[in-house]
Amino acid sequence: MLFNSYPFIFVFLPITVIVYFVLNRFRYGVAAKCWLALSSLFFYSWWNISYLPLLLGSIAFNYTIGRLLQARQTVSQNPSSTQRRRVSKIILFLGISGNVLLLIYYKYADFFLVNIGAATGWEVPLLNLVLPLGISFFTFTQIAYLVDAYRGKASEYNIINYVLFVTFYPHLIAGPILHHGEMMPQFDRVRGKLWDWGNAANGIYIFCIGLFKKVVIADTLAVYANAGFDTASGFVDSWIAALTYTFQLYFDFSGYTDMAIGAALLFNIRLPQNFNSPYKALNIQDFWRRWHMTLSRFLRDYIYIPLGGNRRGEAIMLRNLVLTFLIGGLWHGAGWTFLFWGLLHGVGQVIHRLWGKLGITMPRILAWAITFVFITVTWVFFRAETWAEAMRLLKGMSGLAGLHLYLNSALLEPLALIVVITPMVLLGRNSSELSVSFRPNFKQAITCAVLFVISLMYITRISEFLYFNF
Repeated sequence: MLFNSYPFIFVFLPITVIVYFVLNRFRYGVAAKCWLALSSLFFYSWWNISYLPLLLGSIAFNYTIGRLLQARQTVSQNPSSTQRRRVSKIILFLGISGNVLLLIYYKYADFFLVNIGAATGWEVPLLNLVLPLGISFFTFTQIAYLVDAYRGKASEYNIINYVLFVTFYPHLIAGPILHHGEMMPQFDRVRGKLWDWGNAANGIYIFCIGLFKKVVIADTLAVYANAGFDTASGFVDSWIAALTYTFQLYFDFSGYTDMAIGAALLFNIRLPQNFNSPYKALNIQDFWRRWHMTLSRFLRDYIYIPLGGNRRGEAIMLRNLVLTFLIGGLWHGAGWTFLFWGLLHGVGQVIHRLWGKLGITMPRILAWAITFVFITVTWVFFRAETWAEAMRLLKGMSGLAGLHLYLNSALLEPLALIVVITPMVLLGRNSSELSVSFRPNFKQAITCAVLFVISLMYITRISEFLYFNF
């Protein structure tokens, strides 16, 4: 089910909220959690019920591994229990391996088969698997849970709570990637079980902002981005294609995150911030502290640091940076363009690190411009369906295809949108800042109503969120 659809907005969301608080009102707390967990499974099944057993199987597997780790948590911390700690590490390894193998099978099997065929000349039949919705997100969430359970930072003995932790529908499909400890205690707070008009108003406000971002801005930009990536080859149209996609991806994913945060607030649940004006970044490290923040946190805590982080010298640290972003690129999709996109960002991190050692301060506007252009160029590899398509766009953007500085009516429209949108992104307050300063009043109500009504006019062209593909 899509957030940007009439069934979700007018049926599913209000019914789940009302029943949840009615059950809590009569002190049926367990029933309320069951209701929300079952509703979330229904939400997931709306897309394709055939993948529901996969989700349930993943939950059962990780819950079992988590219980085994919790059972050994106390003894593993005992200095005399070396053997037991070793067993815990083996259990954790098996748990993580099971999750990774699931991702490899569904996301990368055909990619490997294609490349094996290309390398050997054999005709290798493809599996043609359909990527299960949200598999990357619910898998990463559970990997984080297993590691936290191994470290003694998370424990869950109640299967209903665990199912709700994984499937809570505001974050199930495309994040944010959560830690158990930052969400589940909120469901047990007494005040959280009572309807809160302040949270509800704030949640509706942020949801409407996200809805407007998605259906009005992102989906409008998508038309021009798709056309540009299909045909653009000159200097101007290639840059317009790249910039429209740069802003489409931002408004699409940040719009989803806003709607997720807004919907969760209706249940008095605060999800972590996932965007903090990333296109305001002055360097590539700053960008990754602002863009998809929960993924950056996951890559840091569960890949970069286990690889050794910065504990083994400068050269190893730089290697770990590149490897972490290579893995991050591959996580986004099975393709050489995604892998190269990750490599570019890893190399960008290395260059930023080495530049910092020179002690040279760059003017802010120049630092921003270099960062933004780098991000826009690398998004070409992220979006391009083939290597040839990416090369065509980059050839046009670099001027190698000729500097034909002409503008026709078809290019004026997206250019006008870029001119209007850019100040909004670079100078305006983001949704998190608006949420913090939000106070229910007549002006905010009118703003919310206008955004909502305009958005409803655009919902006739329903589209998926871009990160559903990852």
